[in-house]
Amino acid sequence: MTEGPAALDLKGVRIVPGLLDPTAQAALLKELRALVAAAPLVTHSTPRGKPLSVRMTAAGRFGWVSDRKGYRYADRHPSGREWPPIPQPLLDLWALLVPGARAPECCLVNFYGEGARMGLHQDRDEADLTQPVVSLSLGDDGLFRVGGTVRGGPTRSCWLRSGDAAVLEGPARLAFHGVDRIRFGSSTLLRDGGRINLTLRVVT
Repeated sequence: MTEGPAALDLKGVRIVPGLLDPTAQAALLKELRALVAAAPLVTHSTPRGKPLSVRMTAAGRFGWVSDRKGYRYADRHPSGREWPPIPQPLLDLWALLVPGARAPECCLVNFYGEGARMGLHQDRDEADLTQPVVSLSLGDDGLFRVGGTVRGGPTRSCWLRSGDAAVLEGPARLAFHGVDRIRFGSSTLLRDGGRINLTLRVVT
């Protein structure tokens, strides 16, 4: 981890540029490859049956899943396997960024291929909404957009680059947010391109 530039404020969401240097990013990517080998990426669908453009897996006590039954946390991968543990570097990052928070129980791993996006949404499937959500970007740049806590109204955007972190906490914990697009091929971290977004959160 590096000190990097000063944190930025994006409608209450704390953006921490350059938190992980290239060496730390490469080391974390190696751990993520082992994680995905244990819990392969899955293409979930909305309750209406539309496939999501982002492929997902998770680590920790819980993972997030979505299908005809709805959006929810589950204690096992769709294959029936237990989720692998959250890698220690991510636990260290959580402790650094939100030292007063409870330990994270889930790390979502979202992979954005070329053309993938994530519409504006709130993270509100968790039981304790006083606890923060910490997000880390790896790979290609992603255009991150943040709105208010009510759908509609003005939004602001910034490009998140490999090694950048974002923290949703306090009044911004329930801010609508999403990724409009990625700048495919903008990073050399992933051999075939794409973006990985890791989000740590407390579920219970």
